[in-house]
Amino acid sequence: GWFKFGGVSFIKIQAAESLGEEKAWENKTFIYLGAAAIAEFVADIFLCPLEAIRIRSVSDPEFCDGMVDGFGKILKADGIGGFYAGLAPILAKQIPYTMAKFAVQGEAADKIYASMGKTPDQLSSTANLGVSLTSGVIAGVAAAIISHPADTLLSKINKAGAGGDGPMMTRLLNIAKETGFVNLCTVGLLPRCVMIGSLTAGQFGIFDTVMNALGASKFHFSDPNAK
Repeated sequence: GWFKFGGVSFIKIQAAESLGEEKAWENKTFIYLGAAAIAEFVADIFLCPLEAIRIRSVSDPEFCDGMVDGFGKILKADGIGGFYAGLAPILAKQIPYTMAKFAVQGEAADKIYASMGKTPDQLSSTANLGVSLTSGVIAGVAAAIISHPADTLLSKINKAGAGGDGPMMTRLLNIAKETGFVNLCTVGLLPRCVMIGSLTAGQFGIFDTVMNALGASKFHFSDPNAK
């Protein structure tokens, strides 16, 4: 979360300062997408080993007694590469997911503010929180739909023997063929939309609340022609 929200905010601000207010507004979607992709890539380098241990312990409850034990066992059995067997599907899942989450949330929030005829500075912190929660739900559902096929692959690739032998991409292709494209895209999608929609709304809500508590101002792209 720190890498994603902090990274996206930092890159957005740097891009806006570099491009200027007008060009930043015109290219805000591309800035959201680029910032989210970079922030997510960095976060996934740290996330992947933890995800490998989690999935292995879920698929085999006897595998380890905790995170430290699981780390040692994977390192001993598979080396450093064992922690990154699922990196490709994590990137394929998380980067589009995060790009959709931030770009859709930003666009949805802008549409909500425009429909109200207000800017964030003209509303109370409670009203802005409501906008973040609403746009967060919309963004979460969009992100869940986009990332669901890769999430299904990720849940399978770390299981022992999944996809047979060979390189990781061969195993992923085997799993995809066995599962089928329709099943990859639809099985478990509805509960995931509900979960991710709620979770994403909560994330943006917490981010806004923490920013307000710290007395920090949240960066918003602004339309120079609306002033």
